[in-house]
Amino acid sequence: MKSSDLVLKYLEESRGFFVSGEDLALKIGISRTAVWKAVKNLESRGYKIEAVTNKGYSLSPNSDVLSPEIIKNLSGSPNVILKKSTESTNTDAKLLAVSGAEHGTAVIANEQIKGKGRLGRSFYSSEGGIYLSIVLRLKTDFSSAVLVTTASAVAVCKAVEKFSDLTPQIKWVNDIFVGGKKVCGISCEAVSDFESGVVDFVIVGIGVNFKTKSFPPELEEIAGSLFFENEAVTRNELAGEIIKNVLEITESLGDKKFIDEYRRRSFLIGEDIIFRENNVWSDALCLGIDDDGGLIVSVNGVKRTLVSGEVSVRRK
Repeated sequence: MKSSDLVLKYLEESRGFFVSGEDLALKIGISRTAVWKAVKNLESRGYKIEAVTNKGYSLSPNSDVLSPEIIKNLSGSPNVILKKSTESTNTDAKLLAVSGAEHGTAVIANEQIKGKGRLGRSFYSSEGGIYLSIVLRLKTDFSSAVLVTTASAVAVCKAVEKFSDLTPQIKWVNDIFVGGKKVCGISCEAVSDFESGVVDFVIVGIGVNFKTKSFPPELEEIAGSLFFENEAVTRNELAGEIIKNVLEITESLGDKKFIDEYRRRSFLIGEDIIFRENNVWSDALCLGIDDDGGLIVSVNGVKRTLVSGEVSVRRK
């Protein structure tokens, strides 16, 4: 690891407090001049570091620059690739997976030019959000792989709850809401071996409106930001926790222990909804969520289960 990254690691661990140049030099095994050069390098990369004589260096609580090394350490991912800007982290992760990227490899970007959500819809991905995709090699069949979206929604909610007093809710099947507004979208793409039916890999893409200041006019009424500008939580912390949770919760998809948590966070159960299937909208009452993540509804008194596929749902 480079000296600047090691300095960052120790400053991150003591964020908001001062660490002397002498202590940093001793911990890393470099000179104090090298520490100073490392700090200057970090500042040139956008980190906000305060230097005070006889006190040392302090990483500002509001400093929020994505760091692949920090995210890797926080998440347990074997490899985190950071991109300043990209068309789509899902596309990047898929190309890496095809080339043999190992389970847990993550791609994260400051900005997406052509971010996509479920069903190929565009996902607003301006600079300052969290846009990440994870390569999952789960050795499972397609029927189990479809639960990745459900499991990932729970993983995101738990990550948000760790760093805040917020109570995120899930709109079936892949949207996270806070305060009545969408703050996160999730999309999954499975690639399987046609002959064996075994899924080769799954790409789970997660887009979070972290501290987004504004939205296009068409999204202002439905989209919201997870945190305010002055809140201390960083993108590195939340991204690392999300990846860690996704990797942990998808280790045992088959036991479906996350389904009850998914149900508890769902705000559609008991509500009148409309759903679109085969380009036709229908009225229904949402009754619940089955053990496979399907939405149980009543349509004109007839009970049926919707599967994610090409179905879209809205609260009436």
